[in-house]
Amino acid sequence: MTNYNRINNITGWIVFIIATTVYTITVERTASYWDCGEFIATSYKLMIPHPPGAPLFLLIGRLFSLLSFGDTTQVAYWVNMVSVLSSAFTILFLFWTITLLAKKLVKFENQPSLGQTIAIMGSGVIGALAFTFSDSFWFSAEEAEVYAMSSFFTAFVFWAILKWESKADEPDSDRWLILIAYMVGLSIGVHLLNLVALPALGFVYYFKKHKPTPTGIFLTFVLSAVAIGVVMVGVITGLPSFAAKFEIFFVNSLGLPFNSGIIFFTLLVIGLLVYGIIYSIKKQKVMMNTLVLAFTFILIGYASYGVILIRSNYNPPIDMNDPENVLSFVSYLKREQYGDRPLLKGPYFTAYDREGYPQYSKGEDVYRKTDKGYVVYDQKTKVEFHPKDETLFPRAYSNQSHHVEAYRRWMNLPDPKKPTMGDNLGFLFNYQIGHMYMRYFMWNFAGRESDVQDADWLSPKQWFDKDIPELIKENKARNNYFMLPLIAGILGMIFHLNRHKKDFIIVGLLFFFTGLAIILYLNQPPIEPRERDYTFVGSFYAFCIWVGLAVMFLDDLLKKIISSNVARPVIATAVLLVVPGIMMAEGWDDHDRSDRYLSVDSAKNLLNSCAPNAILFTGGDNDTYPLWYVQEVEGFRTDVRVCNLSLLNTDWYIQQMKRKAYESQPLPISLEDEHFLQGTNDVVYFLENPKYAGGINLPAYIKAIKEKSPVVHTRTGSGDVLPIYPSKTFILPVDKEKVASMNIVPEDLKPLILDKIQWNINSNYLDKKSLIILDMLVTNNWERPIYFSTTLSRSDYMNLKEYTQLEGLAFRLLPVKIPNASQGWVNTDIMYENMMNKFYYRELDNPNVYYDENALRFPANYRNQFQTLAAQLYNEGKKDKAKEVLNFCLNKIPDHTIPYDYNIPSFIPVLFKVGEDKKAMEIASLMGTRAKEMLEYYKKKKVNFGSLEYQINLSILDQISRALKEQGENEEAAKYEEWLMQYYSGS
Repeated sequence: MTNYNRINNITGWIVFIIATTVYTITVERTASYWDCGEFIATSYKLMIPHPPGAPLFLLIGRLFSLLSFGDTTQVAYWVNMVSVLSSAFTILFLFWTITLLAKKLVKFENQPSLGQTIAIMGSGVIGALAFTFSDSFWFSAEEAEVYAMSSFFTAFVFWAILKWESKADEPDSDRWLILIAYMVGLSIGVHLLNLVALPALGFVYYFKKHKPTPTGIFLTFVLSAVAIGVVMVGVITGLPSFAAKFEIFFVNSLGLPFNSGIIFFTLLVIGLLVYGIIYSIKKQKVMMNTLVLAFTFILIGYASYGVILIRSNYNPPIDMNDPENVLSFVSYLKREQYGDRPLLKGPYFTAYDREGYPQYSKGEDVYRKTDKGYVVYDQKTKVEFHPKDETLFPRAYSNQSHHVEAYRRWMNLPDPKKPTMGDNLGFLFNYQIGHMYMRYFMWNFAGRESDVQDADWLSPKQWFDKDIPELIKENKARNNYFMLPLIAGILGMIFHLNRHKKDFIIVGLLFFFTGLAIILYLNQPPIEPRERDYTFVGSFYAFCIWVGLAVMFLDDLLKKIISSNVARPVIATAVLLVVPGIMMAEGWDDHDRSDRYLSVDSAKNLLNSCAPNAILFTGGDNDTYPLWYVQEVEGFRTDVRVCNLSLLNTDWYIQQMKRKAYESQPLPISLEDEHFLQGTNDVVYFLENPKYAGGINLPAYIKAIKEKSPVVHTRTGSGDVLPIYPSKTFILPVDKEKVASMNIVPEDLKPLILDKIQWNINSNYLDKKSLIILDMLVTNNWERPIYFSTTLSRSDYMNLKEYTQLEGLAFRLLPVKIPNASQGWVNTDIMYENMMNKFYYRELDNPNVYYDENALRFPANYRNQFQTLAAQLYNEGKKDKAKEVLNFCLNKIPDHTIPYDYNIPSFIPVLFKVGEDKKAMEIASLMGTRAKEMLEYYKKKKVNFGSLEYQINLSILDQISRALKEQGENEEAAKYEEWLMQYYSGS
């Protein structure tokens, strides 16, 4: 057995080295998109990320960041390396898991024979390497996100479960159960995915200690699911919730100091645990002792969350939800800011259409900490629907307009017909299981069509399809595995079922709970901002166990034709090496991020679009998190205060914006806490008052809000006082002389400075962020530059865009109005200097660098702004500069690296005007042909005519034909116009 163990250990570490090498070569050297910039920044300075946090990840990330030795540009790389090593260790424990399971499929006396050892090792190698190169897992291995470390905990716990099983008859075997409990506790400080491994432990324990019966299996399943609930609800949020109740009672009712209730509750829990341990030892209650110790070690691991409470009390610049006391901490853990999704009972999306429903009432009290104790300042809203509009197991519940439209499309349900339970379940199977799980599953084991949002898996009919458009065919994420991993996994699954049903059930439970069970729990809406395949990597992990066991299947199959017990497993392993081999070959180019700097450069470019000491309004995650990274980690342009408009609807974020951060003074917000705390001015309603038909004086309005004047408040029939605005027209007075002396307006525009800004808000309500922006406009008085990112939605500009000046990737608000400039105007001097001399464009012209669809949105924005700049330069008579700008853009962001997008056709008219006729015609021909190919492709796939993809390509043909007509190229224009009409009519 010693020889076998040595071979098993050495082979496992070799696989680990392979995975580590691959991930180290392909890892991103800086911050990637989505949450990565936030996690790197919060790890580097131990700040507070979005709920429910990941304190253990932050602590480990902080340790790794020290390896940068003061070079802040290397911090991101080292925090990314946390995911690299976490993923490599996941592969190591997957290998050992497969060999543990494979070893039970062969018969031997003392130790496996050489042939059996080769078959076992081959199974481990094939399965582990298949997971190494699987699409979703490889993606997570290269960036500073929690999913890689979460996978490690899942892999370790599942391996430890099997190790306990192999040693369950030994006197000290329960130490493995304690280790499992500790790792589960630690994993809570990373992600909750690890909890779904608990049912596997339940069944391993049951099969080991009891003779299986249908009733026993059912009860084990139920108890395992309950165990997950106990940890999620009873421990993670339950214990802090109880602590909060103790705290409120001790402070409010007993008059004791703050934190006295928490201290008492903590001592009580520790005392009960100590008593339980001592009692179980005295009474020799082994099971009780094991359970109490396991619970204790879960809590020890869970204690990493102390980092969140401690660091939040220091008010760091990133302090999401401000969980500095036990009450806000509970809200943070429960992710209350994201709302709830109904699981067992709830409404259909049509429930909001019934007259008189839904009905809203006040629910649980919401407390906040004050000098006088914990005070109720708001109440949670209870929503009640008509009984006929509620259903069991609701899947189509969201009433957001774009969700409703998507629900009806997926259900093929005409408006205003209400969904039935059949429609509801159809959405579950077609979208939630089919589109949001099976599609991802097939990506990993069959192949992927492309990286375009909602891309399908690669079916056999597409393998050799010659009519695929160039953009799809050349997409680096188009990976064809010829379904070999899928076939191998199915064969391994069947073999496992036939040879060892108990182990098959255990792996199957892991597969189910990390896949379909998560689908049922998430209850995903019909539109997601990004692909969510990373959520199900645990399921793909389980399937790769069966991919590995395909070696055992093939070895067994070859017994009929090959007698050598050594040659047979060697051949089986060699043949199946094609599985991870093809996965690596196909996936390398779209997983290699080694030379990608786009997210960080985009953040720096946005900041460099702003004047010193600016206020910059941004929108979503990809707008904001990279900015947080470059400011917090690299210390870049910390004079600019980034203000995320999504977060500006929360009281805690407004409070943070009123604090100084680095070189930025507090934002000019004059409203006090009492004016924007949750439950106050959350929504300001429009209630017309003829007295203010000409408009509202904005400074007077803000003053009235502060004073709670009856002019800007109304009382409802129930007695509630609601804030209002009596006119949709706002007037902001401007001190023209002061503004002119500040030199913030170009000399040629100074005559256009207004004595007041007057604009309309076309909405029947204002949210809290809008009120705060109005307050800033008054309080700032043009002292600090205010910018809006070009990536914001139209509504975020509050109809102020006609008073904005484009200076790069951001619009600056100015008290100037230029005729016919409803979408703002261009300051060509500032914009030219910023985009040509201050911006970063690293590796955008490198054809070996892969940019996925999310990344491509930022170069598309660059191109749009370059075209805008060039067109304005030409209009100003600066033809040479316009030509320079166009060529600079086309060279810095070439088609062979980043394919031309929907902004490029607008280059064609300007290229003609600056004398670049040949380039204009080349672009027209290339873009027109591609648009036709894509439209033909969408037509074959029966893509909805109204879809964005379809309409974009129709728009491209329309723009090209118009541009060529203007140039007098009527014959060429007619060709594109004919294509346009052909696909517009659907013929």
